[in-house]
Amino acid sequence: MSADLSHPCYRGRLAPSPTGLLHIGHARTFWIAAQRAGDRGGTLILRNEDLDLQRCRAEYVDAMIEDLQWLGISWQEGPDCGGSFGPYTQSERRESYLEAWERLRDLGAIYPCTCSRKDVALAVGAPNEGDDEPLYSGKCRPAESAVVAAPFRERATGDDIVSARRVLPSRAETPAGVNWRFRVPDGEEICFTDLHLGPQSLVAGKDLGDFIVWRRDDVPAYQLAVVVDDAAMQITEVVRGADLLKSTARQILLYRALGLPIPDFYHCDLVRDEAGVRLAKRHDALSIRKLRETGWSPKEVRAGTNPARIS
Repeated sequence: MSADLSHPCYRGRLAPSPTGLLHIGHARTFWIAAQRAGDRGGTLILRNEDLDLQRCRAEYVDAMIEDLQWLGISWQEGPDCGGSFGPYTQSERRESYLEAWERLRDLGAIYPCTCSRKDVALAVGAPNEGDDEPLYSGKCRPAESAVVAAPFRERATGDDIVSARRVLPSRAETPAGVNWRFRVPDGEEICFTDLHLGPQSLVAGKDLGDFIVWRRDDVPAYQLAVVVDDAAMQITEVVRGADLLKSTARQILLYRALGLPIPDFYHCDLVRDEAGVRLAKRHDALSIRKLRETGWSPKEVRAGTNPARIS
């Protein structure tokens, strides 16, 4: 007798960014997300993560919807069909991100940073693994207050409340003009159990440093936007690639600081090319669109097991 996986409150999401064509790695991850939602009798949401205005294009939005539908994936809420938790396009949700930025500012959990990407990359002790955010040296980090501490709420599991030192709040009225970084609690072990990869543990200040939540060009960063959106849309499980494990630790810190419920996480194994390199949108030959044109079926693309078939 099979286990009953139904869960009336399950809410999952697909969150592609229209900066290029979706590839075979996206197909595999999104198919797993759709299957997990379906197996649990839940709701699947499509969210258009279009905050990168310089790279996002309308034709990629149309392409991602068409490719997902071709794969056999359906969703119950999204920019194309509406729903009770919209808008489902991030560029239309700015006010929500500003409210979160103001909350973090008032808590003293973030601080302005004038360092450029080049400054951070060149700083001593700031290694950059792949596409991950380099470990910040702390050049712009203000000294912490001797008397002020901010509570970061844990999930309601009976665990002790975690407190982290913070600085006195900034008086900035708007985030524009500088980067804003979240001050991680140095030395704290951030633990969570991934539903696919098992127990995970990262140490703040060692595995991840102070990270950007708002960019100098007045655009909310990925880490802040997804936390705000997943909470607002009542997402109960986040399914995504294993390359985002470190981002999960960052986001857990944001959930706690903002007093938001933390969803479950399921990180999928990555699809790699013949050289063992993680697939990215620059792998045009392995885009869903290209695979369709060369005769792959939706089942073959969903499986994502034979990228060497492409000449």
